[in-house]
Amino acid sequence: MADIFDVVADATRRDLMQALLEQYVSGQSETGEISVGVLVERLGLSQPTVSKHLKVLRDHGLVSVREDGQHRYYKLDAGPLESIEDWLIPFLSADFDEIGADGASAAFAAWSGADVGDTLGRRLAEGSHQARTVIHDATDAVAEKLPDGVRRRLFRDR
Repeated sequence: MADIFDVVADATRRDLMQALLEQYVSGQSETGEISVGVLVERLGLSQPTVSKHLKVLRDHGLVSVREDGQHRYYKLDAGPLESIEDWLIPFLSADFDEIGADGASAAFAAWSGADVGDTLGRRLAEGSHQARTVIHDATDAVAEKLPDGVRRRLFRDR
């Protein structure tokens, strides 16, 4: 079975995850769920291709699925990405120009056993979500002040 790095290495799966993330942060759905049909439309891929990649993501816990009759609604679960974050943070936090080989090893050891990466990742995600919320609210406020014809052309889904 492929590891999490193999799963996210595929560009189509990353595009699917990005679409699921955008659905979650957009607030268009209370649950953050999106149907397979909408994913097919947004990404311009065939339904079998989307379904195949969603199965891989589901098998690795990166998405959850809710069935409603013949329809499937998917939601992102970023939990498994923490292993990538844990592996990546020591590289991003190391200052290779100023730390020698011994210092780099010490920095890696300090990060690898701590939950600092987990805390930092959550704080970054919260900040990103707050920024998107502010932008979304500002867009809504501007949209309310526009004439109906202009608003319909700019914001087709409102």
